[in-house]
Amino acid sequence: MTDIQTTRWTRRHLDRLVPDGATTAPIITAAPKALPQHDVWDSWPIQEEDGSVCLADGAELWMALAAPVAGHPEERHDRARIRLLARKGDEWHDLGDAFADGASPGSREWSGSAVRRADGTVSVFYTGAGVRGEATPTFHQRVVLTRPRLTVDGEVALDRGSAHRVALRGQDPYLPADEVEGGAGRIQAFRDPGWFRDPADGREYLLIAASIPWGDDYTGAIALADVTAQEWTLLPPLVVSEGVNHEIERPHVVVHDGRYYLFFCTTSRTFHPAGLAPTGLYGFVAPALTGPYRPLNGSGLVIANPAEQPEQAYAWLVLPDLSVESFVNYLAPDGEGARLADPVTARARFGGTVAPTLHLTLKEDTTALAC
Repeated sequence: MTDIQTTRWTRRHLDRLVPDGATTAPIITAAPKALPQHDVWDSWPIQEEDGSVCLADGAELWMALAAPVAGHPEERHDRARIRLLARKGDEWHDLGDAFADGASPGSREWSGSAVRRADGTVSVFYTGAGVRGEATPTFHQRVVLTRPRLTVDGEVALDRGSAHRVALRGQDPYLPADEVEGGAGRIQAFRDPGWFRDPADGREYLLIAASIPWGDDYTGAIALADVTAQEWTLLPPLVVSEGVNHEIERPHVVVHDGRYYLFFCTTSRTFHPAGLAPTGLYGFVAPALTGPYRPLNGSGLVIANPAEQPEQAYAWLVLPDLSVESFVNYLAPDGEGARLADPVTARARFGGTVAPTLHLTLKEDTTALAC
C-alpha cells in the first residue's frame, strides 16, 4: 500500500464554514416509528461485495441499533443490540436481534457494517462496548467480527451459532478507549468499523472512529486497517482533528467519478470549543483511499441540521447511489436542552426512528443536497 498521507482538520477549515441551502437539511415534520416497541438509531445495509444493498425476496436487508422504548432516551446506549431489518420502500419489518444473547464479548453492541460473501455468510464488523457480564456499563470499545450464515429462504435470519472474536483493539498511535473522559460528549473512541473494498487494488479495509493523544487531552481521528490472511492490522490515520473535535463517528467511504469521498458525523457539543460548528455530516475528498484529503466545501460540512431543529437527525450514512440515511434524534428548537431534559420531556421529543432519506450531489470538492 502507498504510504498514507494523514490530513489535518483544522480551525482554519472550520472558519470557512457558512451553512447555506446546499448544506442544510429540510426540517423533519413527522417521525413515524419504524419499530413501534423499540428505539432505532444508527443503521447500515448488509452490502454485497460491490457495495450494493443485499436483497432477500425483494426486500433490502439492514441492520440497526435498537433498544426497547423505556426511560430516558440517552439510556438506550446501555441496552443497545444490533437488530436485523427488512426494508421495502418506506416500510420496515423487524427480523429480531441479529445475534444470540451473550454472543458478544461486550455488554452491548454498537455500530458497524456488514458484507455478504459468495459462500452465503455475512461478515459483520461491529463495536463490542463494555465487558460481558459487567454490573455497570463501561466504555471499553473494540472491533468485533462474526461471520454467520444468512438464510433467505422462507424466514430471513442469521445463524446464531457463529463465533464472535475481537479483530482490532486501540493501540499506538490510537487510544484504547477504555473509559469516559470528562463526561457527556467526551468519550474516547475506537468504534464504528466501516467496511470498504477499494476498487483500485481489490483489497478490503476498515475505517474506524478513533482517538489519539493531543497535548494533555485527546482529539478525534479516522483510523484505517487492512487485512492479510484474515488478520486485521491498524495503519496510520487518514484524518486527524487538530484539536477541534473530540469525537468523530461512523466514518465511511464512497467512490464517485474516480474520487474517494470520506464521510463522518459529529455533534456540536464535541467541537472545541463546543458549538464551534453544527451537528452534521462532514466529509473530505481525495484521489486515492490513502489521500491526501481536502475538506469538502472548504470546511468539511456536508449536511447540517436546520437552525430551527439543531439536533433533529444524526448518524448519517452515504450509500454508493448518494442517498443518505440517518435517524430522528431530538425534535426541538433547543435540541441539546431536550437531550439533557428530564426523562418524560426528553422521551416526548425523541424520535428514535429512521429519518427521511436525503440525496447528495457531488462535484469534485463540492457537495449539495439534491432537490
